[in-house]
Formats: sequence, structure tokens, C-alpha cells
Amino acid sequence: MSNRIQNELSEGKYVVGPFMKLASPAIVEIMGKAGFDYVIIDCEHGPTNMLQAEDMVRAAKLVGISPVIRVSANDPVMISRALDIGADAVQVPQISTKEDAERVAKAAKFAPLGERGSCPYVRAAEYSHLDKKEYFKKANEETMVIIHIEGEEGAKNIDEILSVEGIDVIFIGPYDLSQSLGVPGEVDHPKVVEMMEMVVEKAKGKGKTVGTFVESPEGAHRWIDLGVQYISYAGDTGIIYQACKDIMQQIQSVEAISQDQI
Repeated sequence: MSNRIQNELSEGKYVVGPFMKLASPAIVEIMGKAGFDYVIIDCEHGPTNMLQAEDMVRAAKLVGISPVIRVSANDPVMISRALDIGADAVQVPQISTKEDAERVAKAAKFAPLGERGSCPYVRAAEYSHLDKKEYFKKANEETMVIIHIEGEEGAKNIDEILSVEGIDVIFIGPYDLSQSLGVPGEVDHPKVVEMMEMVVEKAKGKGKTVGTFVESPEGAHRWIDLGVQYISYAGDTGIIYQACKDIMQQIQSVEAISQDQI
């Protein structure tokens, strides 16, 4: 049940991975071969269902990267299903209060740490191959819980949220935060950046790992320099689109130069 991102984060390293909007195990494999540390299988903003997600989890493990599943809501059944199919971490959106965070932690951990429904016949337990007691123990130790702070209310309640046991990563969602602050889409707006930096500092002060979403290498390093370790880089669709666009622009620029020389 080795968890790559858990191991690297515990050593003080940063990890980088994209959101996966396409329900494709092949693209997960490609992302792993390209050098990413993890992928976030997106069951909130995307068409992926649990059967597709399970094959994407297998693909991630095949290439040695961590599969993370973002569920669509703070729902115990969704959280349990994501972990049952073998995700190394579950990522839960729209956490605004201490009670929200407590609900996530209870759903993601087996007793005595939480109230996750226990079943030894799922993929995460190797379909009952693992000893039951050992599975429940290792699952509590080796699966991670990531919560999204992506609204003004969540940011303002960050001190109480940070007091909740069982949360591994505080993930700041800049796009939803910008909308909450009245500047939708302006993720570099001073109001957004100031609130993000406040959450980073408070989380670091409590010894919590912090994550956020970026869309450029420069953006990644800006937050890494501030101590953010869990870097979500764009999405598979955007990465593919940008690569294709760059290729066409290069071809067209070469063609334009050739025409000028005629």
C-alpha cells in the first residue's frame, strides 16, 4: 500500500500532478512516464465514474505514481468508494467549517480514528487477500485526506479547520476563491493572493502540508518558494491542448519563414 506522495511529502519534498478530466488509463500512464508524481482523478469536474476511476488507479500504480481521487461532494459514501478502489488519497471540495472537515476525517478513516465503512473484499484490501486487521491499520496510516479551502468562509475559518485531526493537506482552490471574493477567474488578483498567502502561513504554522493549483512552471515555483508542497498543475486536457497548439504554431512559423524566403 506504499503511497508515493505521502513518502515524498514526509521528507519535505514537493510533488506535482495534474487533474485528470479525461477518463483514460492510457493518459494516466503517459503522465507517469512524463515524470509527474501523482494524478488527481477528477470526479467533480469531469465525466469519470467509479468504474473508470478504478482502471485509472490501476494505471497510476502501474507506472509508480500516486492516484488521488477528487470526489464531487463531502459525502461519506463517495469518500469510502474512492478509497475502496485503491486511491492513495481522497480530495474533498468546498470545505468551509470545522464541522465540514470533521465529516471528511470521519468518513476517510476506519475506527478508532473515524467511521469509514469497513469491507475487506474491495480492491484496496486486495479483494480479501490482505489480513483484515492489517488492512484497516495500514489504510489508516497510508491513505491521505486532502480538503479544499476554496471560499472566503473557509479561509476565514481556517484556524478552526486546522484544529481537526486526520487532515493531511490543506488545498487552496484559487478559481473558486476568486469567485467567492468577487473577482471570478482573476486568480492573481491581490485580494485572492493575499488570502491564499494567509492560509499558507496559518497552515504551515500548524505543521500542515499545503497545496494549490497552478497553470505555469513559474506559478509552481512561486508557491513552492512560499512552502507549498502539493502542486496541482493544470489538467490533462489543457496540457494536451497547449502541446498541440505549440506544435501548430511552430509549424506555421516555419512555413511563414519559408514563404518569406521565396
